[in-house]
Amino acid sequence: MNPKILLIEDEVKLAKFVELELGYESYDVTVAHDGLSGLMAARDTEPDLVLLDWMMPGLSGVEVCRRLRTTGFKEPIILMTAKDDVADRVAGLDAGADDYVVKPFSIEELLARVRAHLRRNQPQEVDALQFQDLTLSRKTREVKRGDRAIELTAKEFDLLDYLMTNPRQVLTRDRILEEVWGYDFMGDSNIIEVYVRYLRLKLEAEGEKRLIQTVRGVGYVLKD
Repeated sequence: MNPKILLIEDEVKLAKFVELELGYESYDVTVAHDGLSGLMAARDTEPDLVLLDWMMPGLSGVEVCRRLRTTGFKEPIILMTAKDDVADRVAGLDAGADDYVVKPFSIEELLARVRAHLRRNQPQEVDALQFQDLTLSRKTREVKRGDRAIELTAKEFDLLDYLMTNPRQVLTRDRILEEVWGYDFMGDSNIIEVYVRYLRLKLEAEGEKRLIQTVRGVGYVLKD
């Protein structure tokens, strides 16, 4: 089930743009254009995360945030604001916001913050992952292909973990860089290709079927 995001933004063009970008990321998006409608939408849709404009007619974003928290809403709230003074940031956080982005913002940064907060809000992850005859244990950091044990470096393990956590999903290079190497990674741009090659050599050492497939011009996918 795709995460549900409530976007409360009175600028119609900006709201449409952000809605489309969130949709491309496979989120289920509900849009409200004022604070009161946003409060009702939060009650009706029970979103997993709220993106909330600060400056709106009627109820401000800070007031909406405060009211949501008083009703027991515990999911992440990210404020979108042109206010960047320290006092304003403190006011937003004190009202119950988890994070904020300053307008005009980069959509890539906004999406990264959404993913980060949704990730933190997920229930405890399972220890063991399996895809066909490939198994991975997060607790012991053991990887096997059938009965054959495979030794991986720390970063090879992290990359395989991410692929196995998202099986049959095409993962872009940018997404992999962000999730495995970190959002601010500034190293070799070919690092993913290098590590995918290392993984394939180890996973296919005894002629096993290839599981990590290249999607030309896009990224990689773990599939049958």
